[in-house]
Amino acid sequence: MPLFRTMPKRGFKNINRKEYAIVNLADLNKFEEGSVVDFESLKAKGLVKKQLSGVKVLGNGELNVKLTVKVNKVSEAAKSAIEAAGGTVEVI
Repeated sequence: MPLFRTMPKRGFKNINRKEYAIVNLADLNKFEEGSVVDFESLKAKGLVKKQLSGVKVLGNGELNVKLTVKVNKVSEAAKSAIEAAGGTVEVI
């Protein structure tokens, strides 16, 4: 029998993990036509609380307004939907 006992490992927590504030495409319909969407405007509308490692836009829902979106990450589905609505995407 060993002299010491070790606790079993129950998972791994990556200390370098990046967490993003998530915004869905349907949430962007709250903005007016031609608006610039960035972290400050998202926070003012109450769509994000903390910036964390940045803001990521996902493609859930439909976009009905033309917007300029300036975020840290964007999914391919969201990017194509924003451009299809006549808007532009800038990854900062």
